[in-house]
Amino acid sequence: MSTAAKKAAALDQSLRAELQALKQIQQDIQSNQAAQAKLIQQKSENEMVLKELDLAHEDAKVYKLIGPTLIKQDPVEAKSNVNKRLEFINGELSRLDARLTAHQDKASKRQQQAIMYQQELQKMQPAGDAQAT
Repeated sequence: MSTAAKKAAALDQSLRAELQALKQIQQDIQSNQAAQAKLIQQKSENEMVLKELDLAHEDAKVYKLIGPTLIKQDPVEAKSNVNKRLEFINGELSRLDARLTAHQDKASKRQQQAIMYQQELQKMQPAGDAQAT
């Protein structure tokens, strides 16, 4: 096997590794986006609950669904719980945004590396074809 063929085989192996890593990163991006969508939905629901609690009178009865049962809850405590949940959700969304940005940066770098390997292989192709004839 000539040195050009060995180099082409090594480049091909590197290209395959980059593409596999890129595929894994893209799967991570998809799972992060799904988690982000779920959190956005939860945030929206909790914001609606908070608005309803703000509209309710101070002496209004507030119930919380726990399993199949409605349990009476203090309105102030209910508001506090919803605010804590919103804080947590916002923190998780920030964390997911940072992770998503990092994954997108990694994917971009892997994609550029894969393109470079492909270009190198294409440059070697005509040289190999010319030597064979």
